[in-house]
Amino acid sequence: MVEKQDVSRRNFVKTAGAAAAIAAPAIESLKAANNAVQFGFIGTGSRGQYLLTHINQTDQGRCAAVCDIFEGNLNKGAEIAGTNPRKYKDYRELLAQKDVDCVYIATPLYMHFPVTRDALLAGKHVFCEKSLVFKPEEVHALRQLCAERPKQVLQVGLQRRYSKYYQTARQMIEKGILGKVTNVQAQWHRNTFAKDPWNRAIPTGLTDKGYNWRKYREFSGGLTAELGSHQIDVADWMFGATPEFVVGVGGHDHVFDGRDIYDNIQLIFKYPQGQKLMYSAIGTNQHLSLFGGTRSEFGEIIMGTEGTIEITVGSDNEPAIGLWFSEPKKAQVTPAAGKKEPAAVAGATLLGAGAGSRGVPILLEKDQITDADSFLQREMKFARRWLAQKGVMTIEEDKNPVNAEIEGFFESVRTGKRPKADLEVGLADSIAVMLSNLAMDEGRRVFFSEIDKMGRGEAPAKA
Repeated sequence: MVEKQDVSRRNFVKTAGAAAAIAAPAIESLKAANNAVQFGFIGTGSRGQYLLTHINQTDQGRCAAVCDIFEGNLNKGAEIAGTNPRKYKDYRELLAQKDVDCVYIATPLYMHFPVTRDALLAGKHVFCEKSLVFKPEEVHALRQLCAERPKQVLQVGLQRRYSKYYQTARQMIEKGILGKVTNVQAQWHRNTFAKDPWNRAIPTGLTDKGYNWRKYREFSGGLTAELGSHQIDVADWMFGATPEFVVGVGGHDHVFDGRDIYDNIQLIFKYPQGQKLMYSAIGTNQHLSLFGGTRSEFGEIIMGTEGTIEITVGSDNEPAIGLWFSEPKKAQVTPAAGKKEPAAVAGATLLGAGAGSRGVPILLEKDQITDADSFLQREMKFARRWLAQKGVMTIEEDKNPVNAEIEGFFESVRTGKRPKADLEVGLADSIAVMLSNLAMDEGRRVFFSEIDKMGRGEAPAKA
């Protein structure tokens, strides 16, 4: 097994030779002992440990250092990395290490911008978990900083952008298969009375605010940031636009454990061509009405004039799902010969109403029939498609989107290629989070243009 990994790394080096040539002067060249991308990991809590596990599955980089302010998280992160990384409690000490080419940032949200800023100033490429920034002033500051350092890579952890299912859905929209896409509905529902991942048992020596930081506004964007940001990004991507304004209602009605964030939110986003996203996140029930109720918690419905897609991302234990439903055909009324067409025909507009279509599994590129396929390959693809339509099997992505986004980041570090989830994708998502929370707090329609003045010392104009 060790020999296989060494060979893999040598092959990797052959593709990474040009990285130093494109790097900005401030960026340290890739110069580890084996010339693999050397990364540091800042924030090795639950999410950081999850990402480190998936980084190991890609075998495309080596962890040189880890950082966390909590001893338990720090040691666990180093253990998962498995490379005997140097351990730091101050992230600035990690950033000072010359052999660290790039960093992963999985700290609490309120620390995303300070760590990202300092990492960029230290010449590192950056992968930062969503939401990218926490405050309006950070939007403007990070955009300016990245403009000054165009050869440094910044990628945001929005893994649906790296899912083959979601990419296929976007391609279907571009090809007009759904007609004009007008609406997206999305939910992320949990039952916090059954299990609450944000209210974990507090280790000795830590505080609830320090450990369960997602519950508190001074550190967290609440449900909008931690859950909704993923699905707001999906709507932006599918519509090909960012919202004009958002309205919403948030409540703290059911979960009383010291939190001061909303425990349920309902949001409506209006986009430039009249499209709308309706979003819901609650903490009292995890039912999902998509896919015949076979999955729970989260999913999206993409609705167009010619069809609909039900879709959800996969997990470590469950595959992604994508189903396509065609719209019923419009009823055609033909007048009898020699007679005028009637102004209305009783019941004609109801023809097909209530008779829905059966969902057809979305076919990924690997299952599309091509001229290059052999007879056996065609037959195997037809067989998989038939079994998928019957519900006997699921057409699965070739890799977990988390692995795909990690591989994409390492590729961007090596080549300078622009990430699918880049700076502007991340900022648009963060802006949506901030303005959605503002809309619920102030009970008003908040326009996205308000962000231009927010955080600059000027009061935003109210509608």
